[in-house]
Amino acid sequence: MDDPYVVIMAGGRGERFWPQSRLRRPKHLLPIVGDTSMLAQTVARLEGLVPPERIFVVTNLEQREATLEACPSLLPNHVVGEPVGRDTAAAVGLAAILVNRASADAVFAILPADHLIEQAERFRGVLRTAFEAAAREEILVTIGVLPTEPATGYGYVQRGESLFDLQGRDVYAVKRFVEKPDLDTASQYLESGDYFWNAGMFVWRPSVILAALQEYVPDLRAGLQELEDVWRLEDDLDDGMDKVYPDLPRISIDYAVMEKAPNVVTVESDFDWDDVGEWPAVARHFPADQAGNVTRGKVVSLDSQGNLVISPEGRLTALLGVKDLIVVETADATLICHRDQAQEVKRLAKEISRREDGANWT
Repeated sequence: MDDPYVVIMAGGRGERFWPQSRLRRPKHLLPIVGDTSMLAQTVARLEGLVPPERIFVVTNLEQREATLEACPSLLPNHVVGEPVGRDTAAAVGLAAILVNRASADAVFAILPADHLIEQAERFRGVLRTAFEAAAREEILVTIGVLPTEPATGYGYVQRGESLFDLQGRDVYAVKRFVEKPDLDTASQYLESGDYFWNAGMFVWRPSVILAALQEYVPDLRAGLQELEDVWRLEDDLDDGMDKVYPDLPRISIDYAVMEKAPNVVTVESDFDWDDVGEWPAVARHFPADQAGNVTRGKVVSLDSQGNLVISPEGRLTALLGVKDLIVVETADATLICHRDQAQEVKRLAKEISRREDGANWT
């Protein structure tokens, strides 16, 4: 097997983490959990498996410079900015082109930029298995995360029969992908033991994923070929991105390929995983006081229970007689919402951006 590559998807806006997360410095460029940005933690997790020169980051133009600042070990020409977001299928296709130019048909992983994994060595072990599987077979590999609770905020992957064993891990056929379930359905998935959380981590070779895009979204594959042609003729990726990328079809890789292709397999993981998808998830990673409050920064609470409070340096936040709130302050904005409304913070951020001066706040 040739040396593998990793492409990190880092183009999101992290709107569920408003007001800390903004367009130019979103969730993955912030130390949401830990002392460094989520992206820097993702890069560091690859140490000993894939060196920085074999790592690409697909982000957007507004975040490219901040990405390089957060991860100075990356090669500048390996941090590619999308002029406009076209969802994950286009980004995956771009990733395949980048890797293929660097090393013909080298196996590569697609990883999110903003997930928390503390058991790094186990993570690298699972990736080694996935790399080997994708190198030996024309398959699309997804990493299956064992569910620990009947979560309704994740999509699921149902495994089928074990196809073969690599490095002591089973590689399973995938029966189907399923959307975010209700609580009863999620409980059934958990009890069956046949379902994994879909963590959005994939491994494949460029030829295999590009063939799948040709099969299921040929207009996207045609646009990617045009991008390749412009790049080859003009030796200028930026020019090709400006000319071609904005017109690529907008569709997710799950809808475009993974839910349709017959050659999808999954490797069961054995590492801890948290996508830290909204503010209450942060509370899982910090100690709570006797009343269940989780605080960061200078906070005084009285007769208050179950709150998450994040207060900036040099500012005191005081709570009195409140329960189950999320309070996040920054230098120019404050969020106050009930924990049960955390999923709606994204909607709130979009509403703010629609206001006349929304650009100043999002």
